[in-house]
Amino acid sequence: MKTIYCIGELLIDFVAIKQGNDLSKAKEFTKKAGGAPANVACAISKLGGKGQFIGAVGNDPFGTYLLNVLKENRVDISLAQRSKTFTTMAFVSLAEDGERDFVFSRGADKKLKYDSSLKKQLKGNIVHFGAATGFLGGGLEEAYDRYLFDTLTQNAFISFDPNFREDLWKGEEDTFVKKCIRFIEKSHLCKFSEEEIQLITGETDLDRACNAVHEIGCPTICVTLGGKGTLVSTLKQKTTVQSISVTPIDTTGAGDAFIGCLLYQIANIGDPHLILSDYDQLIEMVTIANRAGAITTTGYGAIPSLPEHDAVFNN
Repeated sequence: MKTIYCIGELLIDFVAIKQGNDLSKAKEFTKKAGGAPANVACAISKLGGKGQFIGAVGNDPFGTYLLNVLKENRVDISLAQRSKTFTTMAFVSLAEDGERDFVFSRGADKKLKYDSSLKKQLKGNIVHFGAATGFLGGGLEEAYDRYLFDTLTQNAFISFDPNFREDLWKGEEDTFVKKCIRFIEKSHLCKFSEEEIQLITGETDLDRACNAVHEIGCPTICVTLGGKGTLVSTLKQKTTVQSISVTPIDTTGAGDAFIGCLLYQIANIGDPHLILSDYDQLIEMVTIANRAGAITTTGYGAIPSLPEHDAVFNN
């Protein structure tokens, strides 16, 4: 089984439950561990895979809490870093349909320092870049760029999820898109929401949007469509894979559960690059990953709601 290195932010989600999607009206918040790359690492590890998190948290009680959560969920945190800067926080409100509104208070995640000793460990493994805060400058963005170069030199399988957050990029969407493109052109697998792929390509039609991403350079694309399933696009074929029917409570982490489950399966096939040549197997894997994403929406908070192996593979 390959190790899957998840690089990016680990943060506190302060979730306002049943307060509607207007944060200005929220009065009470529940503390949860969050951050897309950390969620993906937990999704992998809860399924029985080798999820490793690379990121920075503050040297404060919140940072300690976050690292403890990852350890409890069997994530390897040996490459996580502590910073004097306070731990990053996000305030999240939920509408009745489980959709979210975010406000970020950025902190320690931007202080990640590139570790050159990691380069050889990446050889033949999988690296997942979840970019919610990864393009906002600081040490994290520098580390992102250098780790991308390392993955290319070490023949690692590269996965990329832009994790676009409107609150972080208001008025700077073009900059976000430009920064995404250099990762898309080097990635073997990209996972987008419908809104993200439309933003990045400028195409509202999903078929044309996928073709535009292929032209940039990524051979395999998954576009998550909520309850409608996932559009899977390769250079030769496109298929929408249906999901299971659930009543969503909180959609936080559903996309992370999906890509975590998909990467977990890819890590178990020997050479991860082979998935690009077996479309039927890819569709089977996405079907299972859809199930993981759907299950995650039936509970509050991303990490506590991520399913264990039997819940996904034995149903």
